[in-house]
Amino acid sequence: MSATTAAQRSVAPTASTLNPGYRTLWRWHFYAGLFVMPFLVVLAITGTLYCFQPQIEPLLYPQLLVVKPVAMPRLTEDALLVKARAAMPPTSTAVTATIASAPDRSSEFVFRLADGDKQSVYVNPYSGEVLGTLSVEHRFMQVDRMLHRKLLLGKPGELLMELAACWTLVMIATGVALWWPRRSQTVRAALVPRFKLQGRPLWKNLHSVMGIWLALGALAFVLSGLPWTGSWGKQFKALATAANLGAPPGSWGGLPLRSISPGTRNVATAAAPGDQAAAPDAADPHSAHHAHSADMDSMPGMVMDDLPLPLTPWAVGNLRVPASTEADAVSALPLGNIVERIAALGVTDGYSIVLPTSATGVYTVSYFPDDPRQERTLYLDQYSGAILKDIRYGDYGAVSKAVSYGTSLHMGRYFGLANQLLCAAISLGLAAMAVTGCVMWWKRRPQSALGAPSRERAAPPMRSWKIGLVLLGVVFPLMGVTLVAVWIVDRAIVGRGSRPANPSALEHGEH
Repeated sequence: MSATTAAQRSVAPTASTLNPGYRTLWRWHFYAGLFVMPFLVVLAITGTLYCFQPQIEPLLYPQLLVVKPVAMPRLTEDALLVKARAAMPPTSTAVTATIASAPDRSSEFVFRLADGDKQSVYVNPYSGEVLGTLSVEHRFMQVDRMLHRKLLLGKPGELLMELAACWTLVMIATGVALWWPRRSQTVRAALVPRFKLQGRPLWKNLHSVMGIWLALGALAFVLSGLPWTGSWGKQFKALATAANLGAPPGSWGGLPLRSISPGTRNVATAAAPGDQAAAPDAADPHSAHHAHSADMDSMPGMVMDDLPLPLTPWAVGNLRVPASTEADAVSALPLGNIVERIAALGVTDGYSIVLPTSATGVYTVSYFPDDPRQERTLYLDQYSGAILKDIRYGDYGAVSKAVSYGTSLHMGRYFGLANQLLCAAISLGLAAMAVTGCVMWWKRRPQSALGAPSRERAAPPMRSWKIGLVLLGVVFPLMGVTLVAVWIVDRAIVGRGSRPANPSALEHGEH
């Protein structure tokens, strides 16, 4: 080696001098990726499958879900319910009816068995033939959904998935910072994969290019999924409701929450359907507030998320379910009558009805279509059919409206097949990111060591990143605890025994 070359190398700037903080970002990106990788694979596979639920389920259960259309009238909902009930044990209780008018689909009713398990019963809507039953909890898409949300591990799994989502934010931010073009590299060159490379440089290039293309979609996935998490999501929903940014109480207005059956009704306590005289005085907001509060106090503790529904709009998940007033010698309205009333209100297909299972229960209608603007939740008195509540998208607060749109996009529902394909591409791309990151780590890791990137010799200020991490920890407290834990472990245990940095590799953005 010549003296000139040695001198040039001795003064050649490295990435650590040109980009102070690079190794710190790389180190946190490494920790985030190491934790997130296995969860990303699970989320990607289960999420992709769930996006294609409308196409997959008829293939899995054709004998239950699919019927041959015939040129004859469909049986009434009441007749179909009688057929379904006859196929179940006498101790079972009908809890949910799915209303669908597609000519090639069966009718579905959910029953709760004496031991608490739930079974779906499928009936041919033309002949009344019972096609079979299916466990609600063991249905393939329900298992897939529980894997996606909580790894089938209950609350611990739910918290793990929430942590994985939060750490994905760190991985995205540090990944974009590591990718950011330096020196003479152009943005265009950084966005186009270089397939002429070989070995680990090829894996690194594919990883970085894919990552930047997927960053925005991954960010949207995380932010739209977090409101549904079991810890932070519930607190966020409560905060949004308290700030009147969710579904503020009383937004529906109109009829009283309780109705009294014919024969016991009096004008002092209730109004007949359509009679506004006995409703809280609209001109007196104080009177309306006190009447509403009394009604809320008289309702049972059950909320929408407790009901046997496959899906419930996020905005109404915490709303308590109203109650009918028990009737004296008055029969509850049949299901068919309720379906007719709902159709008259403009909801005709693709919704679920939770059936009243007690004398004070109500008919609860949950309409959760692909277009969030059409979401609707209704409660009907089981004796009079009076509308106790009618909650629409327009009643939501700003946060709930945004979450509804995010949910529809996240699930691949908003703009049909194209939305499903886009979600699948992002999900599977994130799985590929996890695989390429794992391969890169495996190829460079030293024997019998974790292989974390080394720390900066003189730690740069990086004030904006520190502030960002602090804010992230404040907004997501569960993640804040793990951030502190990782920092302590990194300082106390991992120390400076990490793999020494390669200045040449750092100069070219190696990670």
